[in-house]
Amino acid sequence: MSGLVSSLISGRTSLRGALARVRFYVREFSGEAAYDRYVAHARSHDPDARVPTRREFERARTDAREADPREGFRCC
Repeated sequence: MSGLVSSLISGRTSLRGALARVRFYVREFSGEAAYDRYVAHARSHDPDARVPTRREFERARTDAREADPREGFRCC
């Protein structure tokens, strides 16, 4: 019985770890983690500074990306 329980726990742990890795890569690929990194960086340099909301951050990021033709072509 002990072997079965430890096997199940080990399986859950490895599944949880695999899901955590998948979540990490999805957040990195989609750009969702960029805001979290920005907030951590801003807070570490000036804890009292105003940090833009996620919406403001994404708007500024999109505007900067679309203003620079080297970042990629967007026709519409």
